[in-house]
Amino acid sequence: MKTKITLLLAALFIGLNIGFAQQDEECMTKLSIFHEYVKAKNYDAAYEPWMAVRNKCPQFNNAIYVDGEKILTDKIEKATGADKATYLNDLIKLWTERGVHFPSKTPKGEYGAKACQLMYDNREVLNKTNEELYACFDAVYQADKATFTNPQSLYTYFSLMVDLFDAGKKPAEDLFNKYDDIVEKVEEEVKNYSESLNTLIEKEEAGTALTNKESQYKAYYESYLAAYDQISAGIDEKMGTRANCDILIPLYQKNFEENKGNAVWLQRAAGKMSEKECTDDPLFFKLVNAYHDLSPSAKSAYYLGILKDKEGKSNEAITFYKQAISLETDNFKKANLNNKIALKLKAKGSYSQARTFFREALRLNPSNGRPHLSIAAMYAASANDCGDTNFNKRAVYWLAAREAQKAARVDSKLSGAAAQSVASYEAKAPSKADIFTCGCSGQVIKIGCWIGDSVTVPKI
Repeated sequence: MKTKITLLLAALFIGLNIGFAQQDEECMTKLSIFHEYVKAKNYDAAYEPWMAVRNKCPQFNNAIYVDGEKILTDKIEKATGADKATYLNDLIKLWTERGVHFPSKTPKGEYGAKACQLMYDNREVLNKTNEELYACFDAVYQADKATFTNPQSLYTYFSLMVDLFDAGKKPAEDLFNKYDDIVEKVEEEVKNYSESLNTLIEKEEAGTALTNKESQYKAYYESYLAAYDQISAGIDEKMGTRANCDILIPLYQKNFEENKGNAVWLQRAAGKMSEKECTDDPLFFKLVNAYHDLSPSAKSAYYLGILKDKEGKSNEAITFYKQAISLETDNFKKANLNNKIALKLKAKGSYSQARTFFREALRLNPSNGRPHLSIAAMYAASANDCGDTNFNKRAVYWLAAREAQKAARVDSKLSGAAAQSVASYEAKAPSKADIFTCGCSGQVIKIGCWIGDSVTVPKI
């Protein structure tokens, strides 16, 4: 029997890639027993031998903590009232113990955020206040920001700040600083996943099939990017009108003198005013110029471009926008800059220039499909201006649909929006009856004006 147990445990250790912390036969035997029960999802039977090993040999094997989390999660799901609170607190304690005995396998930001989120999700059972919960998240974030990456926890952390602000327990400045901090953190994570995904998208676009492992990684990256996209929208929705011009301008005016030598403060203040369309106020001019004088950068040049746009000096604005792009060294951020500039040009009706910037954004960050949708929208908006006959004008919608399809191909989180756009454009394009009447099935139509492209009439 002992031989069988020893062989089973040896196989277990190989599978978990873990070594012995100490040679204890009783712990070895009971670990094998509770692990088999966990594999069979018989968590009640696993509990007693698991607790015995946890208490006697806490450093023996990381399976104590991996399996223990499953055992306690099952207990929590079945329990109510005081018993549930006991098991919740024990799971939090288990993660702390894991950090003590297996620190290299227990990133503080990741597991700290899990503990805080567990408390938040069960705040009524554990009788936790918003102040206590925010303090929990904040301590973890400050201790290990690098591994505090869970999208849900980042949203909860910011949501608690808003709730405390609404309750009069946090000042507006703290709220705005935390908003900027979390948004920058989310952008950093989106950048990391996007860069990994871009490599795979470029391989696919080049006509090379992904391996099974690469396909799994692609799905993993896409799922996280979708989650970050969702919480970004949630963060902005939660912020709502709390950061409007009536609040921002007096706050930044009051604090300008003491912060005019602080490049981070100036950049965030100018950024928030730009984001909330407070750029007509003279304070924005002061912030931007102070920031550019103190720390010339891609962002400061971009804000100067906004100022020139406000003055109606489009050519000078473009000069500053291009300067912003040339100053930016990070391709992901450079792609975002190109997209922002393109959106401004699109809003002004400068479609040809906008497309140039959109295409550059796509080149730098091909896994973001939004520029494709923007280009498609510009094509559709130009249909009446870029065709010499009614049929050819409507044919522009085929071009718009083709562009929108590209968005879904490279960016799975846009599949729904892209499908709606494609359906809308195709409904406005010539029908099969129109194609039959003109006798132009399969012919190539050249699209004029700023578009300068061609589209093939579908064969019927």
